[in-house]
Formats: sequence, C-alpha cells, structure tokens
Amino acid sequence: MKLGIFSANCSSGLAVTKVPERWSGSWEDNLAMARLADAAGIDFLLPIARWIGYGGDTNFHEGVLEPIAWAAGLLAKTERITVFSTIHTAFNHPLVTAKQMATLDHIGQGRAGLNIVAGWNKPEYDAFGVELPEGHDARYALGQEWFDLVRRLWTEPGSWDHQGTYFTLKGAASDPKPFAGPLPIFNAGASPQGREFAARNADFIFTPFIDLAMAAQVRARVTEAAAAHGRTVGMLTSSHVVCRPTREEAREFYRWYSEENADWDAVDNLMALQNTHAQSFSKEMLAGYRWRFAAGHGSYPLVGTPDDVAAELEAMYGAGVGGTTLAFFDYVKELPYFADEVLPRLRKKGVRLV
Repeated sequence: MKLGIFSANCSSGLAVTKVPERWSGSWEDNLAMARLADAAGIDFLLPIARWIGYGGDTNFHEGVLEPIAWAAGLLAKTERITVFSTIHTAFNHPLVTAKQMATLDHIGQGRAGLNIVAGWNKPEYDAFGVELPEGHDARYALGQEWFDLVRRLWTEPGSWDHQGTYFTLKGAASDPKPFAGPLPIFNAGASPQGREFAARNADFIFTPFIDLAMAAQVRARVTEAAAAHGRTVGMLTSSHVVCRPTREEAREFYRWYSEENADWDAVDNLMALQNTHAQSFSKEMLAGYRWRFAAGHGSYPLVGTPDDVAAELEAMYGAGVGGTTLAFFDYVKELPYFADEVLPRLRKKGVRLV
C-alpha cells in the first residue's frame, strides 16, 4: 500500500480550524516534515496548488508554497522519497511545465512526479483572468491536449510543430529529457470525465469516497475504464490522521480542533465551491459530511489508536485502495508516532513492505 504526505505546503494542511497551533505551512516546517517522511520510508509527498484562500476567520489555505519551487527544494534535501508537483493545465504552458518537470527529475535523480489538475476553483480562474469552462468535457479536452504535448516533449527528440484546439507550438523542443523516462502521473478525478482522463493517462487516480463499500465500487469502475484502454491504473485516496495511544485521547483531540474550533465559514465556502464547480465529491458527501471538511478537507478519517489506524488502512487496502495520502494537524509532531507505531503494524499485516 502506497503512503504519501498531502497538503503540507499549505497553511493549516487539510484542517479547516482556528486553533493557533495549526500547521504553519512554512518552508522550515516542510523541510523538517520531508526529512522525517524520507527517513520513515513514506513513498511520496504531494502538494496542493492553491492561489486563493477560502475566506473565513483564517482565510483557509491563504499561505501556500508553490509546488514546483517546493519540490525542487525538497528533492535536493531528501534521498529516496518521490516528490510530486501539482500543476493546473489551464494556468501552465505545457512547454514550460515539461522543462520544469524534467529539471526536477534531474535534481532528484528520477524522484519527481506530476499530479495533473484540470481545474475547478472559479475564484482562482478569475485571479488569472482565465475563463473556467462550464462543462467538464472542455476542461479535460484541454487537459488531454496539454498532457499529450508534455509527454511528447519528454520523449521526442528534435523540434516539431503543433496546431491544436488549445495550443499552437512552432519549433518546440525540450531538453534535457526526464532523468529515467516519463514521470509517474497522478490525476485527481471523480467525475466521469476525470476518471476517463485518468484511465487514459495516469498511473494512479486520486479520488475520494464515503466508505469502504463505495471504495470497492469506485475501484471496479476504475479498473473497467483502464482496461478499455489496455491499461491498469492504481487508485489512491486522501486521509487525515489523528493517532494517539488511546481512543479517548484521539477522539478528544479530533473534536477539539475540528468541531469546537472549526472555521465554519471557510468550510462552507469550500463546500459551496466544490458543489458549484467540481465533481470531486458526490452530493451525498457534500450534504452529510460537513464535519469531514472541517477535519480534513473531506478526506477519509483515520482516528484512534495505532491498532485502529492500522486496521482501517488494512481494510482500505482490502477494498482495492492501492494507497492513501496522509494529513496531520501537525505533520512534524505527529508523523514520528505514526511511523513508529502504525508502519510496523502494517508491515506485520503484509500491507506494507517498508
């Protein structure tokens, strides 16, 4: 089971909370987090690309380290962990992105990865002066042409021209190529168009679910869609973790930051945008899981003792989930306990090799 760290480049991480001790998102804290994750054997780091905060008292996700620069610094300071960059196809030219990602891959000697985002957050489009297409078809059509160009720039020698629907390139070329061939690709998609894009292009689809029954259903649909293209695609989800020696401690801490001190205005703004412009979360999730958005941006909760958390991860793996990202209230303070207590249990269960 693949395990990664998610959203540490953002202030507050995934916790939409007013607690003053919430995650800073500073470079110093990110570097400390990355070194801990690298030493623990965590597989990858995944950032969020965010340009506009969500309002509320905290303006949730106001402070965000830009993913390309963030990845460059962390790849230079770590040894084995893969570091992804999250890139919006609408805001980044494919010729620039292909060169940036190849450069990252040389910094990390084959440890860079690309997370492709077709886009959904209209205030960010407004900030860039770019129109958000109303339909998902247009967003993913642009994304497909964008990635076809990036992949071609990574693999094809010499220069060439391209005349497409969204991009026109003349004499395009990109060297150096990635360190050891095309990079691993993530794509976050829960809409039919998003899953089709992932089935055609990604190594892993990054998708949420309500419970393990839904996870198994999504896994079956992803497998079927990928098989239609002669491919296999892994499935990842996102989780937020509160792991303590006792269930009482874990639940009390969880309640303190995500209920008693939630930034509910920011939660509601986030959910309203998701409901209007994205299909990442089903209507059922948006209607019934407001608390999940406060606790972890709608991600899957892993709350309890090390035995509880390890058992839930084992159940996720049994439902066909190939991996999950992890977010903590404080990554630096909480990741060592997870590494010391949960990872050995996962190895003993055969869910993890490292």
